[in-house]
Amino acid sequence: MPYARPTLTDLRQQVVQDVQNGGIPGVVTLLRFSVLWVLAMVQAGLAHLHYGYLDWISKQAVPWTATDEWLEAWGALKSIYRKEAATATGSIAFTISSNADIPIGTSIIAGGVTVITTSDSVISGTTATVACAASEAGASGNIALGAIATLSSPIAGVQTSGTVTVAFTGGADQEEDEDLRDRIMAAYAKGGANGSSADYVGWAEAVAGVTRAWVNPLGAGAGTVVVYVMLDSVRSANGGFPQGTDGAAAAESRYQAATGDQLLVANAIYTERPVTALVIVCAPIAQAVNFTVSDLGDDNTSDNQAAITSALQDMFRRLSAPGGTIHPNYWNEALAAIGLDQFNVTSPSAPVVASSTGSMPVLGTVEFAS
Repeated sequence: MPYARPTLTDLRQQVVQDVQNGGIPGVVTLLRFSVLWVLAMVQAGLAHLHYGYLDWISKQAVPWTATDEWLEAWGALKSIYRKEAATATGSIAFTISSNADIPIGTSIIAGGVTVITTSDSVISGTTATVACAASEAGASGNIALGAIATLSSPIAGVQTSGTVTVAFTGGADQEEDEDLRDRIMAAYAKGGANGSSADYVGWAEAVAGVTRAWVNPLGAGAGTVVVYVMLDSVRSANGGFPQGTDGAAAAESRYQAATGDQLLVANAIYTERPVTALVIVCAPIAQAVNFTVSDLGDDNTSDNQAAITSALQDMFRRLSAPGGTIHPNYWNEALAAIGLDQFNVTSPSAPVVASSTGSMPVLGTVEFAS
């Protein structure tokens, strides 16, 4: 059975009892605020700190409870490393009235984010286009196509306001301990890399921002491996679906190159995959599933509606996959866990089957009825 760590109160009582029961000859009771009482409390406090330190050490001794740099050390033994924050990149176009140039290092505010030009502008007619990178790494640097951009300081001959012409992609926050731990435990459970489906999933999920991945062997013909990815946090505004076009790595001569998020993943897998494999990275196709939850009775409140929606979203994230099937018992179990007195899912009334190999069921609208 697990060791029951004594609380600070337990330790204080134990020290006081030890003193009173013969720890110091002639002492049968302790007055509060006496010297012996104060010393007893100090000793109990020090013992409590020692127990805390030992507790912390025990957690770092195994990968499933280790944290911070100790967790990273366990991962390094399996060549699994924490995903560092990544910087988003994209392009912005400005209208110019002459052969004005936007130099490298120019600061621009785009979509509320400060970005810096990484090269001199490319001029075509009355338009100057500049490649940019977010000034700080992180998911906040991802900027949608068409967002308004403004020069931080005016430049002669350049209109102050421009437009994002290539969406800023690739920005991701540093990986949290929980996500890193999942990848480390999977590596310890799996063993060495040999080009299995689990290896492709691991290579994809090692890319900053990628939270889920699936593999379809021979998905585009003999010798191919199709990898589907989701970026639930980085692309939360798009339902977690990657932004870009499907394809292979930039160095792959046998297939068209991907763009955006798909290209980042394809390039990462390219150096890891078995040498003959043609890896194609794709975004799943969202297949919205609308729900009608009735017979709620008095449980048809705004709080319960929010809880039902959250439970269904969590179910789809855990169980949905490209080409997969969602069965009624999945959503019934998810809703039963909320603790509702009664409910009835009238739609859908049968298993939800993906309409194609790349389609993935996701939550659509949810209607409620008493």
